[in-house]
Amino acid sequence: MTATGQRDVAQHGLERFVVRLAEELEIREVPVSPRSLIAFTEALSLIAGSGRSGIYWAGRATLLNRPDDIEAYDRAFLVWWDAASPSPGSTHPIDETLGFDLPTVDAADDGPASDETAPDVSVRWSDEEVLRQRDFAECSPAELDLLFGMMASLRLAVDLRPVRRPEPTNGSRGAFDTRRTARAALRTGGEIVRHHHTLRARRPRRVVVLVDVSGSMEPYALAMVRFAQVLVAARHRDRVKVEVFAIGTRLTRLTRELSDTDPDAALSAAAGAVPDWSGGTRLGDTIGEFVQRWGAVGMARGAEIVVLSDGWDRGDAERLGEQMERLSRLAHRITWVNPLRATPGYVPLAAGMAAALPFVDRFIDGHNLAAFESLAALLGRRR
Repeated sequence: MTATGQRDVAQHGLERFVVRLAEELEIREVPVSPRSLIAFTEALSLIAGSGRSGIYWAGRATLLNRPDDIEAYDRAFLVWWDAASPSPGSTHPIDETLGFDLPTVDAADDGPASDETAPDVSVRWSDEEVLRQRDFAECSPAELDLLFGMMASLRLAVDLRPVRRPEPTNGSRGAFDTRRTARAALRTGGEIVRHHHTLRARRPRRVVVLVDVSGSMEPYALAMVRFAQVLVAARHRDRVKVEVFAIGTRLTRLTRELSDTDPDAALSAAAGAVPDWSGGTRLGDTIGEFVQRWGAVGMARGAEIVVLSDGWDRGDAERLGEQMERLSRLAHRITWVNPLRATPGYVPLAAGMAAALPFVDRFIDGHNLAAFESLAALLGRRR
């Protein structure tokens, strides 16, 4: 067998070894995502020679999302390890796949923390990483407060658009400016002392955020408004024009309320300004009102439009499709952020979402902080 073939076989064996632990965790109602399994597999390749203790802590750091699951993980790990333990004189099943020999396990080996003397290990970066991946709908109020604080570090990098009016430059860069050069020559008796030039300037595109605050979005609406508040509060720092509207049964402009640099005060003001919070949904009517009152007169022209919604609409889906088509002709790009998209097996079958999708340039997840970090970076990428 070639070296490549041996590596493939080893990798396949390692994956089966990891999956068996995941099965033990599932039996004990500890959910394990494919992303966590990949992280555990990668961690195993980095802990050569650490034995059962290293494998235990690698699994605990990568496979668990909640402290409440630690006890179930300890039991699952013991069952899994005992089932995979080698008989006397044989090698452990993981030896060949990892390329190292596991030391003999005895009572002194600090495997699962199943007794009172086990060390209390706290890894802050891992906790924050887990929280970044946690679905907003599954977070406690305390966890949401932590996530809202972490959102403050987001940086918005928006695509630049060319400005029609050229701007004067210093030096010889750009096109020769005949008029400016001639006017300067008049001040020196007609003698051209300096050649003036201009450049086509580029400025950040305006960002317009439409936040669905209907009842179906209740688990996510507050986090989405907080994200919008971060963008508004940082618009002067990032030199980006940001506008925010709430969409439900009616359209409400929230830019002024969210301009407060105090996040709690901004969220309270926004909640008080929206009369239909957690109410019904008429996306077609509200997006149509935005296009008519604000978008067509200039706010949406060449702008980055971000719609934060699950696509559930009690109104006419055909009208929503018509208004999305109008909006797409005005905007530079439309990004639709749907918190349900990350659900396993999700298919956009809701009438409103299906009607809007043909006019959406990007359709992305919006269920956790990691998704919003990706969105902030994504807005700066060209089509």
